[in-house]
Order: sequence, then C-alpha cells, then structure tokens
Amino acid sequence: NMSFEILKPFGPSIVKVRIPEEIIIEMNRYVDELIEDNEKSKILDFGENLAGNVTQEFRFDVEFMKKIKWAEFLATSCQRWLLEGHNIKVKKFDIIASWVVKQFKNDYNPIHYHNGDISGVGYLKIPKNLTKGNKKIKTNGTIDFIHGSKSFLNKSIYNHVPKVGDLILFPNYLMHTAYPFKQEGERRSFSFNLEVDKKISNIFND
Repeated sequence: NMSFEILKPFGPSIVKVRIPEEIIIEMNRYVDELIEDNEKSKILDFGENLAGNVTQEFRFDVEFMKKIKWAEFLATSCQRWLLEGHNIKVKKFDIIASWVVKQFKNDYNPIHYHNGDISGVGYLKIPKNLTKGNKKIKTNGTIDFIHGSKSFLNKSIYNHVPKVGDLILFPNYLMHTAYPFKQEGERRSFSFNLEVDKKISNIFND
C-alpha cells in the first residue's frame, strides 16, 4: 500500500478561532463607553500612529484585557497554534499593543505589517451585506493576507470575509490589507501585537 502524504512545508500558517460571546459583548461595551466619554477617547485615540485611512482607533488598556480574560484566551489560542502546528512550546506572552479600529464607508487599511512576533485581528461589528458593491469583485470590506508572489502551486493571497467573533492569528511579518466597503454601518475590529520568549522568536539561534 503506497503511502501518500501532502506536506505544506513553506509559507507561514495562520489560525482562525472563535472569540467567546461574552468577550465580544464586553469589548463592544468598552468601545461604546469610550466614545461617549470624549476626554478619555482623546487620550486613547491611536489613529495618528497607524497606517490606515480609517475613522477612529483606540487602544485597549491592559487592566481591561485582564478583567475580561482576553489576555488569557489569547495566550491559550497562541499556545495551541504553536504547539499543534509547529511543535513549539511557548510560556511567555507579552501583549505589546491592542487597539480597536472603527471603519465606515470608504475607509480602508493599505498593505502593512505589524511589529512583535504574533499579530491578530478580531471582529466586533460587521455591516449587513458587507461585500456588496456594483462590481463582481467580492473583496469589499474583506481582509487579504499576502505572502510572496503568485506562482505555480503557490496562491500567495488568502482572503477572509469577516464575521462577528472571528479571530485570525498570524506572524507579525505577514502582509495584509483591509478593503473599503460601500455599505452604511460600522466595521469594528481590533488588532494586537504580542511578543513571545526571545529564545523562540529569534529563529537564527538553533
């Protein structure tokens, strides 16, 4: 009996996870309260520092992330990904930044990278019929991840149509972009960068 195994040794892996309902509710409440409390939102407004042409961005504060068990959920998800996907055991996680992105009609995020070792994006609100437009192209409001160039046996682009509760984890260097959309309503997401043990992330030490 001939053995047959499909290997995927090249290109970074990414992970799709569901965020627990209660964390989504808490995060949305936090953002809504921030917007009402104008002074605080000015302090936490992070929009100036980011690549995107987007309406508003806010940082999550660390205490809040601990309180809603977000940091814990994130660490567990990353540990599982690295262990099951790459046979790497990680003990140390530091969230170096976590921020919320509020996008409305015609906002977009150009192709960019993150810093840290692991990055992620999660979705808190999505307008109805997000991808709808007057063309056949279905990328409105979606996110593309890009690695290398298209070639035989290598697609190089992975497109994700966001739904509330989706979380995607990826290595920080993976290029990605969020496309503008034509619908009314808010596309609310959050991103983060985290660092793992330097012994692990410094790939040239083995």
